[in-house]
Amino acid sequence: MIPFQPDGSFHLVATGHGLRRSAVRGVGASIVGQAGSFVVMIGSVVILARLLTPTDFGIVTMVTTFSLLFRSFGLNGFTELIMQREELTHSLASNLFWIDLGIGAILTLAFAGSGRLLALFYHSPAVAQVTAGMSLTIGIGCLGWIHMGLLQRAMHFRTTAIINFVGQLLLVIVTIILAVAGWHYWALVWGSVTQTVVVAAGAWWACQWLPGRPGRAAGTGSGLKFAMNVYSHFAFSYTTRNTDNLLVGWRFGARSLGFYKKAYDLFVLPETQLLAPMSAVVVSTLSRVSGDREEFQRYFLRAITVLALVGMGVGADFALVGKDLFRFLLGPGWEEAGHIFALFGPGIGVMLLYNTHGWVHLSIGRPDRWFRWGLMEFVCTASLFLLALHWGPSGIALAWTISYFLLMFPGFAYAGKPIGLGIQPVFAVIWKFFAASGLAGIATALVVRVVPPFGTAAGALGAFARMVSDSVIFFALYLVGVIVLYRGFKPINETISLLRHLLPERVAEIAFAAAVDADGALSQGDRT
Repeated sequence: MIPFQPDGSFHLVATGHGLRRSAVRGVGASIVGQAGSFVVMIGSVVILARLLTPTDFGIVTMVTTFSLLFRSFGLNGFTELIMQREELTHSLASNLFWIDLGIGAILTLAFAGSGRLLALFYHSPAVAQVTAGMSLTIGIGCLGWIHMGLLQRAMHFRTTAIINFVGQLLLVIVTIILAVAGWHYWALVWGSVTQTVVVAAGAWWACQWLPGRPGRAAGTGSGLKFAMNVYSHFAFSYTTRNTDNLLVGWRFGARSLGFYKKAYDLFVLPETQLLAPMSAVVVSTLSRVSGDREEFQRYFLRAITVLALVGMGVGADFALVGKDLFRFLLGPGWEEAGHIFALFGPGIGVMLLYNTHGWVHLSIGRPDRWFRWGLMEFVCTASLFLLALHWGPSGIALAWTISYFLLMFPGFAYAGKPIGLGIQPVFAVIWKFFAASGLAGIATALVVRVVPPFGTAAGALGAFARMVSDSVIFFALYLVGVIVLYRGFKPINETISLLRHLLPERVAEIAFAAAVDADGALSQGDRT
């Protein structure tokens, strides 16, 4: 992809129905890529949990708690700027590239030199060496973020999905090979470095653009301010999300942190697999309709309807089968992670919905409000962590779940204020999914307790059988609840209609030839 025309301006992207089609297909490509990464990741979890110890995972998590914050400089900030900015030129993109690379180099050297301090903080000498290794991911990552942003602005989401998938695949392959060779936690370190190199190289290969010399370019100052506001929000949000790792590692050690991290990874899995691939596409789309309040609200509410239907169902089901899922995937020795996850489960669906408030802030060009909200979010969540620390990793997990319930509706109200998007239409969309998932979860728990068909089965196969049986019962009851509360199939048909556009065109025509929308026939807009 060559992003700029000879005069230095960015190539035009689709508009109108073409924009909608490109956006929806972009979501599809991103989700398919994430699905592939999910399969690879699950396979790696099953294998690596049997090759490495909770302590190995804990030592690396102690370092990545800090390194991922610096590694994301440029990924969070400059890529959103590139997607959101109305006009983008070759000279502006060049300036952004050199600024990103320069700051990344400084962060790399600073982080590499902080290893001894982290080792003293965690009381673990191994942390110092791991810090030096993980610092490489910061500078290398900055080489590719601007190119990835240009690909996303041009709506080449299929390309970025492939790049990320290949990076994830090679991370897993390298990590497993080194773990088999007995490299312990170093296997995780060099796997991460490999992924960073592959993603940066793939971005340069796909986006055939060479940055020019830095110089004067209109919009550099305002663009840098926008990017720093976005990154500042990310930094506070990241700090909020990783204060738990910091506290658990400091107070309870690497082994407890290893258990907690595996439970947390499964907790955020729906977000990384569903919300993350949608975000770039939705922000790009909403940015182009931000001047039309009714159109903006329609796009946004339709997106969170799909998230609510899927997220509340997955969250409640994970809460029911989480312990058996850990028994099946990780094997013996990881039971503590399953107990921790049981407290994470009820917050999964709420987490998915809450995090969409960032779409509103970015698409209307108000990252400053997003940053200020991040401060409030940090104060609330960190306070809950401190209150729950007495109860160990399980208390921290419960604090996460409570925080999302407390922050969700205030977050929507604050984000939507500049554009007149209140919480009432959001509440009207999601409350029935809350009710259906809660009632279905309680009913499933009662059914399993009264008639436990696989309750006495032991081992991984028994855990798998219970997972399948409990999930079938739950999702059957959940879908019935949704249909009853909505007095019809409207949200299900809307999701099917969306999926029709996510699949390749021929497959979609075959798979959804008989699908109809809530009124009984696909609207002309959906057919386009």
